[in-house]
Amino acid sequence: MMNPDLWTATLYLVAGLVLLIIAADRFVQGAAATAKHLGVSTMLVGLIVVGFGTSAPEMVVSAIASFKGNSGIALGNAVGSNITNISLVLGVGLVMVPMHIQSQTIKREMPILLVVSLLVLFLLFDHQLTRVDGVILLVSMLIVTVLLGYVSVKDGKDRFAQELEAEYDFSISLQKSLLLLGFGIIALPVASHVMVLGATDIAIHFGVPDLVIGLTIVALGTSLPELAATIASIMKNEHDLAIGNVVGSNIFNLLGVIGISGVIRAYEFSDDFLRYDYFFMLLLTVFLFLASVYFVLKDKLLSRIIGVVLLLLYVSYMIWLYVKN
Repeated sequence: MMNPDLWTATLYLVAGLVLLIIAADRFVQGAAATAKHLGVSTMLVGLIVVGFGTSAPEMVVSAIASFKGNSGIALGNAVGSNITNISLVLGVGLVMVPMHIQSQTIKREMPILLVVSLLVLFLLFDHQLTRVDGVILLVSMLIVTVLLGYVSVKDGKDRFAQELEAEYDFSISLQKSLLLLGFGIIALPVASHVMVLGATDIAIHFGVPDLVIGLTIVALGTSLPELAATIASIMKNEHDLAIGNVVGSNIFNLLGVIGISGVIRAYEFSDDFLRYDYFFMLLLTVFLFLASVYFVLKDKLLSRIIGVVLLLLYVSYMIWLYVKN
């Protein structure tokens, strides 16, 4: 029979996850519509508001985890979410339907994600995340956002912007937009706090490092909004939006999520994290980049085979984590 404390921890984790998914959806819709009411272009809404919004669960969870001294959950959440986004979220999407990258914006984001992944690796090579590292990452996030925004607006509306307009309801009133945004702002930290409490207690109960909990349960939970958004986009034949959600979220996770957690609290971690977990994330990023370059140059669809490979890699990683710990 399950320990009463474990029941409570599991209830906290599940309740936090459910509220997190609802809050993230309302937050992104409210923020996107509010930005449009304020005269922000669709491209900037997609790059900044939606890109930031889909990473909001990871940011708030990691920030609260850092404040509470569970830096392992904070760092594991960011890297684990990137692993989940590429291997599970995009894997599921590609198995459902082969995808075609047409947007110049998404094509630009692919190499940026790879460069950002290498930058974070360089900063973490000393096995610690310092406040200086956090500041560097946050400044880098600002630079990347401004550059992408400038180039994309200069180029004008492309396929990505068209799919954004089809996906999000920009016609809702400013009052409703602000209400949705306000609900998201209030609910996100509440959901994250409850979720971190449950995840921490489960880690303590089973004697599992909080870094592993961050890489698995918490990462999967905070990636569920991306999974839902990807499936919804695919069903509407919005391939660029589906891939853009994953790539944009991963850039924000590395720069914003790790950056914020580093500024809040410096953290040291084991060599195994870089050698195995971060390396696996980097491997997935390189694989996605090379596959995208090949299929874009050949003007072909990203195939279902790529999706199957990604899903097999995700399952293999989860099994390896379970056996290892």
